[in-house]
Amino acid sequence: MVALGSSLLGLVSGLLGSFAFLRRQSLLGDAVSHAALPGIALAYLLTRDKSPLILLIGAAMAGWLASYLVTHIASHSRVKYDAALGLVLSVFFGIGLMVLSFLQKQPDSGQAGLDRFLFGQASAMSADDITTISIIGGLSVIALLLLWKEIKIFIFDEGFAGVIGYSANKIDKILTSLIVVAVVVGLQIAGVVLMSAMLVAPAAAARQWTNGLKPMVLLAGFLGMLSGLAGSTVSGLVPRLPTGPAIVICLSFAVAVSLLFAPGRGLVWNLFARWRNRQSLRRETILIDLLEMARGHDSIEHGHSLAVLKLMYPEIRGLRGLLADLEKEGYVVKKGSSEWALTPAGAEKAAAFAERIEAKQ
Repeated sequence: MVALGSSLLGLVSGLLGSFAFLRRQSLLGDAVSHAALPGIALAYLLTRDKSPLILLIGAAMAGWLASYLVTHIASHSRVKYDAALGLVLSVFFGIGLMVLSFLQKQPDSGQAGLDRFLFGQASAMSADDITTISIIGGLSVIALLLLWKEIKIFIFDEGFAGVIGYSANKIDKILTSLIVVAVVVGLQIAGVVLMSAMLVAPAAAARQWTNGLKPMVLLAGFLGMLSGLAGSTVSGLVPRLPTGPAIVICLSFAVAVSLLFAPGRGLVWNLFARWRNRQSLRRETILIDLLEMARGHDSIEHGHSLAVLKLMYPEIRGLRGLLADLEKEGYVVKKGSSEWALTPAGAEKAAAFAERIEAKQ
């Protein structure tokens, strides 16, 4: 039950969080999740009903109000977007803690059970919770698919979307509402504190592997689902390990692997690419210099000792290895025990390198 709910939450969070990430509103999920706390508390205070649907409706209303206030403050005042986020987050969260404290002092101990939304309590998930997550998450994904074209245009070129007749304000509200929904359905698993990671981490990891919107969204959903399954499994195997933090740790691992090893963007990949470029430049330099020295001797077959080449390139380590690689490619040939000379193919390659350098200059 926990694994299924966590996987569904990871899938929905990954799909919807991709758009918050691309709009550079990743922290909006943090503000919405913290703002949901007073909505949950007030919903119980007014209805005295702890059913998941009632509490989630209260959380959604408070989250949507918080997102509206953030946008309104940032667009109608001199307060920057990040400052508006921090302001709304802290105010709503403070109100939520105050209401929870008030409920705790009531004779019927009404607060008992509501505090699980702070850090999440996936072990208390029931079949009704799974049904609620499935229905709400499914409707959100359907809305995303129906408005895919409009949302895609709005994200990458808001001005163009307005020119061709799309209401940027309406699309923005729809996207914000979808993000609020993604946050609300995950509160019971990840809690107020960690829910923002469920939105941001899958999208951040997926963005490292692709430049396309559709592959990124699908990959983010897959990573979120896989992390939800892995986190719930680890939580079940390790005693007293809560599910929400375990899922976030799995997501963090996915982000770390992506940042290090993703082709074209990963740190390790870039280090390897720079090393490969340096090696390629050194090989070109060696071929060009061998060609110049061969012209001085009127013969490309004239050998040059390894000691002379080392004096010419004191900064190059592994010179012998570079010459061996050039020999395998058929550009140089070893003469005797420690002399190297160009082959006809190497002379032709060196001449092409030299011409290219002269053309750039």
